[in-house]
Amino acid sequence: MAQPKRLPGISYDQLAVYFITTVTLNRVKVFTDHEFAQFVVDALVAIAKNLGFQISAYVVMPDHVHFVATAEEEGADLERLVKDWKQKTGFEWKKKHKHGLWQKGYIDRVLRAEEHTLSVCRYVLENPVRAQLAAHPSDYPLCGSTQFTIDEICEAIQIKGWWNPY
Repeated sequence: MAQPKRLPGISYDQLAVYFITTVTLNRVKVFTDHEFAQFVVDALVAIAKNLGFQISAYVVMPDHVHFVATAEEEGADLERLVKDWKQKTGFEWKKKHKHGLWQKGYIDRVLRAEEHTLSVCRYVLENPVRAQLAAHPSDYPLCGSTQFTIDEICEAIQIKGWWNPY
């Protein structure tokens, strides 16, 4: 994935909800190592909290991560969140494996007012179901939220229909 340009005219330090996708270097399935994958989740949650974000949903797939970050404070800086998280997790990976963890850049989408956050969160949590890694999001150990229960997110299909980022 080439490093995408940040959207012109968008401030990434505003009260907003962001959908993020980032991919491992060469799409290697590094997150089959569940201990390291859990470290990636824990780092994301901790860094997000320190920077004024909730992680409304996350899923760590074998070769990529999706998450929804909801800014809760003015000045919560999405670019810093992603940079700090990828730097911390990439450093730990490189110490053990002598090569990088992440491809450069990430894909971001600022959610519009009419895009209901819970519907976007459901899209994120259902990734392992669509990939046939689990029958239900609650069966997949590397997904969750700091803001909602999995049940609250799974009921979101009834809110304004299905969401698709593409």
